[in-house]
Amino acid sequence: MFLTPEQIAQRPDIVESTERATLRMVAHAIFLYRNAAREIFVRERDLPSDIAEDITREAVDALGMSRVGVRLFGKTDYKRARYHFNSDYAVQQALFIDSKAEDYRARNTITIQLSQTSMTVRQYRSGQVVEEQGELPTFVETEAGRLLTTTVFVKYNYKETENGYELLSVSVVALPNGLLQARYNPSPEDSIWLAGRNAPQRGEKFRVRVSLPRLKSKARWRVQEVPVAASEFTWEQ
Repeated sequence: MFLTPEQIAQRPDIVESTERATLRMVAHAIFLYRNAAREIFVRERDLPSDIAEDITREAVDALGMSRVGVRLFGKTDYKRARYHFNSDYAVQQALFIDSKAEDYRARNTITIQLSQTSMTVRQYRSGQVVEEQGELPTFVETEAGRLLTTTVFVKYNYKETENGYELLSVSVVALPNGLLQARYNPSPEDSIWLAGRNAPQRGEKFRVRVSLPRLKSKARWRVQEVPVAASEFTWEQ
């Protein structure tokens, strides 16, 4: 019934389709929770990053999903081993969702760590070619078998006011699995990445920023902007 990792690896369109359906689910969960999210940002006194983690967890849990009975490990806020059912196939999936929160002026990028991607980061930094392998596998080994890795980022764009934080929008982003490397980042010249805010001379861990306009130019659907003050949400095709 379920596609094997070998079958999935030979069919990149299956990976794309699974990521697209997963992103739709997460974006819908955030949209349904948007009013509560806006209120929480105004009233909560925690750091915005902590507020974001709580909102994402509550929103996704409220929507619900199928579960594979194994535990996942990794440096993302929300992790779930789950079943993904399509009309033509089924996949066992390792879903990783990470929440970010930044001033809305930084809404076009998302800063990530290598532990949050299965892609190889290929880019130029200071005129030099950089190639760093992501630390997530394309398939996660579990007691239930090898699960297809899917990574989604939820970015809360806010502005600070006298009364707290005002949530303006939420960017929900599906970062491609490393199996799609050739489509999204085949070379440093053809890249979705920007330099991260880390200082190698100080021994800081490598970080990189996903350029949302660059990713969107590859596939518009991979970046969904969820409005928090609207009654409707239009899915980017």
